[in-house]
Amino acid sequence: MPLQAGFVGCGNITDTHVRAAREAGVGIAAFFGRDPQKAEALAGRYGGRAFSRYDDFLAYRPMDFVMIGSPSGLHAEHGIAAVERGLHVLVEKPIDVSTVRGEALVATAERAGVKLGVLFQDRLQPDLVRLRDFARGGGLGRVLVVSARVKWHRPPEYYSASRWRGTLALDGGAALVNQGIHTVDLLLWLLGPVVRVRGLTATLLHAIEAEDVALALLRFASGALGTLEATTVAFPGYPRRVEISGTEGTVVVEGSRVVAADLRAPVPGLVSAGDEGRTSAATAIVADATPHRRMVEDFARAITTGAAPACDGREALRSLSVVEAVYAAAGRDGGAGP
Repeated sequence: MPLQAGFVGCGNITDTHVRAAREAGVGIAAFFGRDPQKAEALAGRYGGRAFSRYDDFLAYRPMDFVMIGSPSGLHAEHGIAAVERGLHVLVEKPIDVSTVRGEALVATAERAGVKLGVLFQDRLQPDLVRLRDFARGGGLGRVLVVSARVKWHRPPEYYSASRWRGTLALDGGAALVNQGIHTVDLLLWLLGPVVRVRGLTATLLHAIEAEDVALALLRFASGALGTLEATTVAFPGYPRRVEISGTEGTVVVEGSRVVAADLRAPVPGLVSAGDEGRTSAATAIVADATPHRRMVEDFARAITTGAAPACDGREALRSLSVVEAVYAAAGRDGGAGP
């Protein structure tokens, strides 16, 4: 019998989670959402049972793990309740909007002896895996400078139609902790820890509590310096772009694809030859569930073999810590944000 998954949240991202799980050969057991009609709709579309009480959902069997797609500020709360029932947990990024709560989830999962994974799907994108192996193997020489830009667009209704997006309590911020955190995780995964940040944030367009523009300066433990931009005001929206320069050359990533590698010694196969990794910078709807499917497959292997997931809870805390540091620095530097 395949592993059975339950799904928490029942919004747009949960639909992606379910499609990814089905493509990975995982059974669809149950749904829980604050809106019973959405839970019933997903159960009607994909199978499984719908629940309006979280305790009842967690007690349902057979269910081996839960995928959490509820508002970010509820991730740890929902995750802790699940691991205390002996369920493995795969949670949408970020692990939570508070490192304190995220650490509590990690500690509870470790005590319970269950697997905890976080959906940072860049870590299994083929181009980015090759790039990491190349960079970690010294292909770029000593990394000197990195520039990362997440210049996306979200219309007003993206926030106004949601009770949680753009709020401090449930989103923890906005453009950086929601859209930009994937790129923060990517930089840490590729280049190692960040030891110092400066930051500016502002709310320039949207009627939200938190920032729709965030700028950060980063100093890595390796000595490399970096810049990071994250915004939801850049109409019509552009692919995420990361440029990394070292003593042996420069590589450029757009979306999740390596689109250029200008190296002193060219490396065949490093630049992408296909279209995979192209994502929309103008909508929150995920058309292609392939990257999420890889994460579900990896998490299922972790459950069945005892291996660590591609991104476990402790790894996920690293990107959240950097985001919190940027927000704190923005407050010190006069940024108009959290």
